[in-house]
Amino acid sequence: QVQLVESGGGLVQAGGSLRLSCAASVASGIIFSFNAMGWYRQAPGKQRELVAGITRGGSTNYADSVKGRFTISRDNAKNTMYLQMNSLKPEDTAVYYCNADVTTGTLSTRRSNYWGQGTQVTVSS
Repeated sequence: QVQLVESGGGLVQAGGSLRLSCAASVASGIIFSFNAMGWYRQAPGKQRELVAGITRGGSTNYADSVKGRFTISRDNAKNTMYLQMNSLKPEDTAVYYCNADVTTGTLSTRRSNYWGQGTQVTVSS
């Protein structure tokens, strides 16, 4: 019922910045709300890891490797989540995925977990 689409990835030089966006879309007439949301990344040969998360109440958490450099945020009016990435390093190179825990419906609700298709971030040295 919900689709997530990432954008904003690309090639950037070390020390540069990128802002990733994750836009949620839903069929007309369907009521939905976000619960926990987050950004994950997966590098070649590595397991997918949580980069940053944000709860329904707005609290955030970050992987130690990105703390102080990345900022997660959301715009509820636009149904969009962002990841501002500053001071990028080559080790940040990965496919970045957005994830959302979503509740749909009104009287009869359903809670589901959704993944985006991913966006490539490449940081050159």
